[in-house]
Amino acid sequence: MAKKKYYVVWKGKEMGVFSSWDVTKKLVQGFDGALYKSFSDKIEAEKAFNKKFSDYKGKSTKKPVLSATEKASYGLPIKQSLTVDAACSGNPGKMEYRGVLNHNRQEVFKKGPYNNGTNNIGEFLALVHGIALLKKKGLLKLPIYSDSKIAMSWVKKKQCRTNVVFDASNNDLLQLIHRAEKWLQENSYQNPILKWETKAWGEIPADFGRK
Repeated sequence: MAKKKYYVVWKGKEMGVFSSWDVTKKLVQGFDGALYKSFSDKIEAEKAFNKKFSDYKGKSTKKPVLSATEKASYGLPIKQSLTVDAACSGNPGKMEYRGVLNHNRQEVFKKGPYNNGTNNIGEFLALVHGIALLKKKGLLKLPIYSDSKIAMSWVKKKQCRTNVVFDASNNDLLQLIHRAEKWLQENSYQNPILKWETKAWGEIPADFGRK
């Protein structure tokens, strides 16, 4: 089974981090001066997108295999926690997101699919949905794991900083985003938002398993 790859497009018909080569190819082929590169790790791809193409030109982006000692340095994820993730077919494309408890792999919410969304939007909405749900249930200290640094930063800034164009086809998604941003602006929360260390722990339990 081929390993999952993530593609960073710094310059193309659309810029961002994409999980499909077929989608990426359409964005860079025929575009004069296109700048793009593949990564085997989503987090590294997100980091790279916020840097310059020149920082990676000619360099290997293969994900290093961690030794047992390196894995041990990350410790283990907190068992009593909520994990969230999103999946998107195309970028933009049909997007859905969900929350899964870490200790027993029980799905506690699942939303979508929504038309013309992105993985980053889904990761953001999943985090806000999870935070709001835990607050409603009185689970004020239960940690929430996400494997998306972009979504975590958007939640911290209380703003979904997407470049997606909204129209009648995805207006319901835009309303969800507005509602999530409003919730963040009007509510406080104590739940720790933690980074899921995929390279040490494997895929996040909320992963949709479509790689």
